[in-house]
Order: sequence, then structure tokens, then C-alpha cells
Amino acid sequence: MTEFIPGVASKLNLRRQDVTAVLELLAEGATIPFIARYRKDKTGALDEVQIQNIQDEANFQKEFSERKAFIEKTITEQGKMTEELQEKINNATTIAGLEDLYLPYKPKRKTKAQTARENGLEPLALLILEQGNINLQTEAAAFINEQVKTDDEALQGARDIIAEMVNEHAEVRARARKLFENTATVQSKVLTDKELEAIKYKDYYDFSEPITKIPSHRLLAIMRGFMEGMLRMAISPIEEDALALIEELFVKSSNDAGMQVKKAVRDSWRRLLLPGLESEFRMALKTKADEEAITVFAENLRQLLLSSPLGSKRILALDPGYRTGCKVVCLDEKGALIKTGLIYIHENNRLADAEHKIRSLVHEFNIQSIAVGDGTAGRETEQFIKKLGLGLPVFLVNEDGASIYSASETAREEFPNEDITIRGAVSIGRRLMDPLAELVKIDPKSIGVGQYQHDVNQVRLKERLDQTVISCVNTVGVNLNTASKHLLSYVSGIGPSIAENIVNYRSEIGRFTSRKQLMKVPRLGNKAYEQCAGFLRIKEGEDPLDASAVHPEAYKVVAAMATDIGVEVKALIGNDELIKKLEPKKYITAETGEHTLRDIINELKKPGLDPRSEVQQFEFANIYSIEDVKVGMTVPGSVTNITRFGAFVDIGVKQDGLVHVSEIAHKYITDPNEVLKLNQKVMVVVTEVDAARKRIALSIKQAQEAPAGKPQASQSRRDNNTAKPKEKPKEKDLGTLSMNDALSLLKNKFGK
Repeated sequence: MTEFIPGVASKLNLRRQDVTAVLELLAEGATIPFIARYRKDKTGALDEVQIQNIQDEANFQKEFSERKAFIEKTITEQGKMTEELQEKINNATTIAGLEDLYLPYKPKRKTKAQTARENGLEPLALLILEQGNINLQTEAAAFINEQVKTDDEALQGARDIIAEMVNEHAEVRARARKLFENTATVQSKVLTDKELEAIKYKDYYDFSEPITKIPSHRLLAIMRGFMEGMLRMAISPIEEDALALIEELFVKSSNDAGMQVKKAVRDSWRRLLLPGLESEFRMALKTKADEEAITVFAENLRQLLLSSPLGSKRILALDPGYRTGCKVVCLDEKGALIKTGLIYIHENNRLADAEHKIRSLVHEFNIQSIAVGDGTAGRETEQFIKKLGLGLPVFLVNEDGASIYSASETAREEFPNEDITIRGAVSIGRRLMDPLAELVKIDPKSIGVGQYQHDVNQVRLKERLDQTVISCVNTVGVNLNTASKHLLSYVSGIGPSIAENIVNYRSEIGRFTSRKQLMKVPRLGNKAYEQCAGFLRIKEGEDPLDASAVHPEAYKVVAAMATDIGVEVKALIGNDELIKKLEPKKYITAETGEHTLRDIINELKKPGLDPRSEVQQFEFANIYSIEDVKVGMTVPGSVTNITRFGAFVDIGVKQDGLVHVSEIAHKYITDPNEVLKLNQKVMVVVTEVDAARKRIALSIKQAQEAPAGKPQASQSRRDNNTAKPKEKPKEKDLGTLSMNDALSLLKNKFGK
């Protein structure tokens, strides 16, 4: 990869030495989290995104170079390489430009032009291209033979050859591509007799928008309608502009021969150039839209994975239900299942028994917090628990994907003797304790924070989501003695097989007391140890630094610091007064630079600090169904999903409301992520309610300016037993949501 360093550095506007260091480290088997955290001195403190960009760009340039070499070899073997062509190939900077140069020499299926050449019509085509004052009928008659019956057939064959020459002309393609880039529009129309069936695509029945302006969600919506056979889709510039651009290069005369060339140009555009470029741009626009949608998904996933953890507490978790009752589990501080149960809170004759069971479990297992799933009957179950007056914090926990986990092989392996309802309740409780540790067991696409996750490139989506999970896991760090093999598998340098070996070895020895013990784990060699050790934590181990993010390779530096001020390492950790006595520059060496020392000092101040914020309790207003929601209410809510066109907010009823991007802030924003984060608690004003269509429109900025006396959500509430169910929303299609109508056209919670 070293030969690509100048190109990568130039493209990404980075220093060559930093790019060189990154590519060398990657070649040695280092992971991106490890490089970003422990090799800052070598890379100039590049972050994970920059390192990933270097890797991606180097791979692209490698592929480009290999394709270029193949094209050169192919053309040379055909004996058609010239100095001029070689120079053009050398100067090509894009794949499209390279392929344009290769097109005339590329093996292809039999074309009309090839047939015409086989029929001996190429001399006629070249004669016509000269556009001299010739008698077309006379010249064409000379080429009549067994295959070419008339002079019109001869002229048609000549035009076919010219059309292909136009299509394969590199400058023509470059100009046409530029015209597409600057002026093409995406157009869609509903197919005949599909008006009723395609009603969800009504906004796109007769639609046109420049490709330079169309947002990703609209493009993906049109493409979905196109793929479903509901819409006709086209991407093109104005035909007259394209023809004028090509004719400028090929049409040199207005005589009969010139008119033949003009006909050939029009045929070339409609039959060859336009379909090819339309396909190229459809793919390019789809790729761009995919990347935007995947970026939205990855950012939402990152925020969800880094949600605030409650920490090691004894939890009573409930998976709510009506007819089948509420599943109850008790978990110890490590998330281990210690008791299961079942209560019925929606039948009056069973309420007393339910209350008794909950109180008994809380007392018997010294419960410290209560987790309630936010699905069907979640709000009602929450109110039931709060009315017991237990004096414990009660949390509504997002249970998206819990059912996927409970039916998975992972869950069966963890709880082979429990049914799926109990597994789901355990997942809810563990999510409260540590969202990251639990959510890594679930396919991210099942978590419900994506945008068009089923429409985008699935390979690229998985790649980006895996990168996000890996980044989050290594940002937080992992407790070596409590982590599941699924969580461990995402740690830098550790894959599924080594993770399983770690868990098996941990079972044999009881618990790890030192990071050094990792070297005894089967298949965990020196390189893997180097990559993973700094991200694994051992609390109350033999070496206090094992509980921190200080890498074992830097322990000697910390030991030298402690010796210099006359204390033990243990005394130095977390002691600001002692740390202030240190002179960091004194410890700079060839292996340990300023960036590393700065990280060591920061880690000594707050060893093993979890970067996630503390979990906070949150209460919805006393509204339980869409019938309780009234226009003008100001109510609290929680951000559940963020898209490019707005944010979805849970206000405690079955349907999430949409805050359109224009209703988020008083300043102009194009991306809700500029001011909102997943799980953020916000106050919103209800601006529209459509109970029949189950849609709610909300505004954050109006809540910020709501005057005193604005209607608030009523604090009175009918008996819980008569409350309507909070069912899990079914997956809805947001692809048809137009920006103009987004305030009124709202959907159920996105992605579920």
C-alpha cells in the first residue's frame, strides 16, 4: 500500500507521515480502535473516522490501480495501444473516465455496429463521417450485397457504426456525464392502472427534481416504488441540450452526409448513451443515498449503544402483557437470573396477588431498581408498580429487538431451560444495567433506529454497523470478568473464537486477576494481547492499572512516575494532588510521546471512567392513548429515532410523533443531529392529531416559546384497567414522506 500514500494524503488532505504510519500499522495487523487509542504519537492523533477514511481510500486507489493495469494489458495484447491512448490512461483520475477509454476495446456482445462492419459497411460509415458533398444513394449502392439488400439498409448500417463510435468517444461521454451531473432530473410517474395500489407513493405520481437537490429519502422512496412495479422512473437531462453538445463534436456540415451523422447522433443518444449513463447515475445516486441512510443508522446506533447505563444493581424486570400476564425476573448485580415469576395486573381479582408477589420479591432479593418494558401495557405496568410505593426508581426500558433476542440461538444458549418470555424480561433488565453489553447480542437492524435499512446495500450496511459496534465497545471498555462472549468478540484483536476461549478459561480459573493471564488463553497470542489488553478491565485485580485504560506497555512509565514522587502506583491513581507533582515531559521517549503521556495522565486522574452519562429517571405525562392527546398540549417526550427529515418522539402513547426538521430549532438546520440525540428528553407541543390515521405532529421550538397558560397534559386519569393497550407499532414505510407534507403525514415509530 505504500505506493498509494501520496495519493491518499493528497485526497484526504493529511500529512504523508501520518498516512504512512496508519497504513504500516494496518499492514502489521493493528485494528482501528487500537491505532486511534494507543498509537497517537505515530499518527498525529488521528481519530477513528480519519483512520477508516485512510483505509477506505487506500483500498480504492489499489482497486483503481489494478483495474488500470488490467486495461493497459488488455489493450496492449490487442495491439491497439498508442502513445496518445497511454497518456490518456495515465491521466485518468476516475473509474468512469478509465472505463470510457476502455469501452472501444472492451469485449462486448454482438451489436448492430458489429453486424454492419461484418457486412462491409465501415468504409461507408467513415465516408459519411467526412461529410463531403457526396451522392448518398450512389455511394450506398456500391455496398449492396447478399446481406445488405438496399441502399437504405446500407445507410442504416453506416449510421449504426457511427452511433457506436459516438457512444464510445471518450470526450462525448465526458461531456454527457458533466451534463448529467449539472442538469439531470429524477422523474417518476405512476404506472397505468396502479393509482390505487400505489397510493402510498402518491407524492411521486408526477414528480421531478434535480439530482443535485433530491434528498436521499425521496430518492430511496422513488426507487422502492420503481422496484415494486408501482412507478416509472427516469434520470436524464434535457434531450436537446445533450444533442447539441454531441453534435458540436460530430456534425460538421448541413449537407446530406451531415444529416446522416445527425441522425446517427440522435440514435446514439437515445439507444446507447442515455440508457448507459442513466444506469450509471441511478447506481451512483443509489450509492450516495445508501451512504446517507447508513450514516443516519450508524449515528443513531452509536447513540443507542452509548445510552446511559444504570450499572451494577439488583434489578426486578417486567415484560408487560395483558392476557398472558407480566413476566417478572430478578437479576443480581452481574445480570445473572436468580428468580422468575408471573403476575396479572389487569384482572381485579388478581391484583392483590400481584402486589404481594412484587413486594415479596423486592424484599427477598434486596432489589434496588425496577425495569419495565415499554411495549404492550408498558405504561399501565409502570403505573401499577409506582402505586405500590416501594421507594425504588422505576425505568421504562426500550424493548425494541428483545423478542428477536429471546428467540435467538444466543438466548437459547444463555437460558436453555427458560421460555422466550422469560428471556425477553431478562434482556429488558440487562438493558437497564448496561445497554451496550445487551444490545451487541441483537442484529442492529432489529433495534429500530434506522432509515431505509431494508432498501440500502446490505453488505455495506453490515460493514458500517459492525464498525460502529466495535468503536462503541472499545470506547467504553469491557469488564473481563463479567463480559459475555458476544461483547468480548467486538473488542480490538478478539474475534468470536478467541472470545469463547476467554469465557471458557475464565470458567476454569474462576476469575481473571491480571491482564497477563490473557496470554494463557488458547490462540490469544502476542499480537492479539497487544490489541485487546488496553480495552479490557479487571476490577480489584493484582495490578490497579488493570482496571484502567492504561495499556500494559505503558505500566513501566507509570511505575517510574510513582517512584519519582515516592509513592506506590496505587496511591498515584485518582490522586489529583500527587498527579500535579508530575512533570510529563520528563517521561517522553522514542516509544512514549506527548499524546500518549497526556492520555496516561488523564486516565490516572479518573481510571476506568465510563464515558457514558448517568441514567436519569423520566416520567411521561398522564396520557396513554392517542385519544388523550390534544392539539396545544405541552408534554415531555423522549427522542426515539432521528432521520434527515425530522425526529420521532415518544410521548407515552402507542404512536410516536414526528417533529419535522423545521420544528426542531429556532435556527435553520438541515440535520436534526445538529441539535438532538437519541434518548434525549424534550418538551414538545402537540400541533396536530389525526386519530383516524394514528398520526401526531409535534414541535420542539414551539414548546420553548409556549406562554404560560398553554394547555398541559391532564394529570387526572381514568382507572388503569380501562386504559387502551400500548401495542408495539408495526413497521411502516417512511419512504413516501415528502418534506412539504411531513408535518401532517406522520408514521408510526420508524423501523419497528
